[in-house]
Amino acid sequence: MPQSSPTFIDEALNAARGCWALVIGRRDAGAWFDFSQRGLVGSLIAVVLALLLAGFGPMLLGVRVPAGAPTQSIFMNAALFVAQAGMAFIVLKQMGRQDGFVPYLVASNWVTLVSGVLLLFSLLLGEAGLIVLLAIVVVALTTFINIGRFVVTLKPMQILLLFISQGVGVFLALGILTLILPVPMPAA
Repeated sequence: MPQSSPTFIDEALNAARGCWALVIGRRDAGAWFDFSQRGLVGSLIAVVLALLLAGFGPMLLGVRVPAGAPTQSIFMNAALFVAQAGMAFIVLKQMGRQDGFVPYLVASNWVTLVSGVLLLFSLLLGEAGLIVLLAIVVVALTTFINIGRFVVTLKPMQILLLFISQGVGVFLALGILTLILPVPMPAA
């Protein structure tokens, strides 16, 4: 009898377990992620959800935002995602580790969604949300390193090169975006 494919919710729950395993530094963290083509598509859906949360989430919580800011946020975050993924592809190819690109992308995409949910949660806490924001930064750095260590199996210097290249890609993308995108008008 054919086995049914896991639903997106099942995949998301497993990925959340994988994200937690990355945070606490478990070597088997990669086992929770689906690195197949189907899993890659699921992780890209997770990124789209994260982009939508970043853009429209504050409005759903009643936060007043300038007109056009949600769309601009989505556009900017999508461009930054493409810059990061592109730099990861280039650097992993230069290292001869193209085999690590899809696992890197899948795990990173799910971490992006979890981070987006936590960022939205931080808005509910007001000023105390700054503590959550700081924790998200620490967790993001930890998960980046552990994706490199346990999912892609990179050496420490390779992880550092990947990190630096992504930083450069993001700063270049931000520079270009600030020249292209208009400044949102304050909310009325």
